[in-house]
Amino acid sequence: MPEFRHGLIIGKFAPFHQGHQLLIDRALARCERVSVWVYSRPDFSTMPSPLRRNWVREIYPVRFFPQLALLPDAPNPPLNTEPDAVHRAYVRSVLGGWGVWPDVVLTSEAYGEALAAELGAAHVMVDGAREGVPISGTQLRSDIHQYREYLDPAVYAHFVQRIVVLGAESTGKSTLTQALGEAFRTTWVREYGRDVYERENGALTPEHFLEIALGHRALEDEAARSAGVNRWVFSDTNAATTLMWSYLLTGAALPELHALADACKTRYAHTFLCDTDLPHEQDGWRANTEVRTVQQGFILQDLETRGVPFQWVRGSVPERLQQVARSLTSAVP
Repeated sequence: MPEFRHGLIIGKFAPFHQGHQLLIDRALARCERVSVWVYSRPDFSTMPSPLRRNWVREIYPVRFFPQLALLPDAPNPPLNTEPDAVHRAYVRSVLGGWGVWPDVVLTSEAYGEALAAELGAAHVMVDGAREGVPISGTQLRSDIHQYREYLDPAVYAHFVQRIVVLGAESTGKSTLTQALGEAFRTTWVREYGRDVYERENGALTPEHFLEIALGHRALEDEAARSAGVNRWVFSDTNAATTLMWSYLLTGAALPELHALADACKTRYAHTFLCDTDLPHEQDGWRANTEVRTVQQGFILQDLETRGVPFQWVRGSVPERLQQVARSLTSAVP
């Protein structure tokens, strides 16, 4: 039998980390139901409150935790720098308007006792000394990637940047993509279109190209949540190139594929284009050198027409690695 009828947890959850999960786990173990309220002013532009609530929803899905409720945004919260007394009065006023009356407040912070008293509730301190989970939101925000072990993969994926490597056939993009993943000790995504092309023995339709684009995006999302990811996911090609291939091989493309190609402009943090300075290698599936030149021209035109910033990479694989590394490390805050 739970000790408490209704538990309340309030926090910024910026980002939602293992300390917050410990707090919610303890509340679920001791309360019949739990309300979680996410608020901050100013809010965090790179992870606004709806996103932070969604992290809680994803890690504590309602089908498994029906007793957990996420409270909505409330109007005009006080600034984070306002005195605790101002926040306590605000919380009491808003909860009263919502008809939310907890009989226990669970926190990991010094303000918890006074807040609980303001609400006429008990207070439970959870890991106040940060011995169970030795991290804070402030510390995490100082270097998300250094402390990523304290984040659920669903949360850390938000901070992972997608890097795309483009180029026509036989320009070394697949080799470079894998080399980048290994060099930066992170995940990379193969060209999913090759899998479908070989499966269908080259007899592709516009529907196959949509399948390719969707499958490739799914692999990128999977890589961003995998255990080995670190700061970046390197991806071999994108939906805009898939759109080109749909037209080249079938003379048509589905509207959904056009939409996925349009999304490439904002999906990737960096775009690298492999030059055609490597010898053309025939593997039984590729066209000739002249066709490679045409493909490269289409890719270049697409990037410039869409206004996508990109960087050329040239030379040997080690030289290309150095060029990408310089670009990425110079962009790291």
